[in-house]
Amino acid sequence: MDSDILIETVARFFSLLRERQIEYVLVGGIALLQYVEGRNTEDIDLIMAVSALERLPELHVKTRDADFARGKFSDLKVDVLLTSNPLFDEVRKRYTAMQRFVEQDIPCATVEGLILLKLYALPSLYRQANFTRVGLYENDVATLLHAHNPAIEPLLAELSLYLSDSDMTQVKQIASEIRQRISRFEERT
Repeated sequence: MDSDILIETVARFFSLLRERQIEYVLVGGIALLQYVEGRNTEDIDLIMAVSALERLPELHVKTRDADFARGKFSDLKVDVLLTSNPLFDEVRKRYTAMQRFVEQDIPCATVEGLILLKLYALPSLYRQANFTRVGLYENDVATLLHAHNPAIEPLLAELSLYLSDSDMTQVKQIASEIRQRISRFEERT
């Protein structure tokens, strides 16, 4: 999709959400752009309740499971993280800030919220052998940690409420490796 058309479609989508008074939080690549440069994306990722999907017939849902829905609004791909997942709901409640985007104030996941979501997804992406997304998500976490330096230990403690012990061990290892990468980078600059 042409970038001008993409921006226009996103603006129309956010206007529709506002008109219908649908509660949502922007997450994913576009949310990441509120905090760091250089992340390309051609879709929009939101946290929303299942009931919100029912109030948006213009969002043509193609697939849906317990935690996710994927659909299209016009030519815009929309991925929805459903609040039926306790972590997604917690990010919606506690890790959200208003950000200016497409000339509107949009509820957007905070740096900490984005890190929680990315780290939460990584064990599943490793099991799926989705190397491309693993690389993107690990880089997203590294970029956010480097640019904003949030405390990682409280985020890991929060994640431990939502992940199995084995997944948590993997996430702690990933976080440690990312911190080592950041340290090596900072030593050279």
